Amino acid sequence: MRGRLIFPFLAELHRLDTRATAEADPDGAGPLVAGYDPDFKESVLVDADDDGVGERVRAEHPPVRLPCQVEPEAFDALRMYAAGNSPKSRFELVFHFADLEREGLVEAATGDALVRPGDRLGALYDRAGELVQAVRTPPGLYATEARPIGFGLHMSRPSRNLLLVTFGDRQVATGRVS
Repeated sequence: MRGRLIFPFLAELHRLDTRATAEADPDGAGPLVAGYDPDFKESVLVDADDDGVGERVRAEHPPVRLPCQVEPEAFDALRMYAAGNSPKSRFELVFHFADLEREGLVEAATGDALVRPGDRLGALYDRAGELVQAVRTPPGLYATEARPIGFGLHMSRPSRNLLLVTFGDRQVATGRVS
């Protein structure tokens, strides 16, 4: 017995495809030849819609919906900066390893969960599949930590059963340092 989730919802996850991002040619015939910046080791920004604001180049695996417990800490809390408002949001989702295993999201050789930092939360649904909360992107909510929890709950055959994933927003305005 590995336990179960309490009051589960479905989380729509968009996992970062690092290989496709690295192999992407984000600006076609332009000077960029890869989706990652060689100096900063993060995805490049390209102004694809010519509005003066660079959009992050990002390739994602097809979305997957997984049962989870939702632990919201903050949602669109107001943060004011000299350059404008940058709302703060933070969610913690608890996934069961049995669900991850069923979806092929546990690496067999290492036991690592394939839900990792950099993955994006798209929306939350109820168990019937009805939308509960969509996540606006940008700014989006991105995984910043994925930590196994709940080890050893079974007396005769101890195992881990839960994965705690923290999702946070990315700052969209800049603060002024004085």
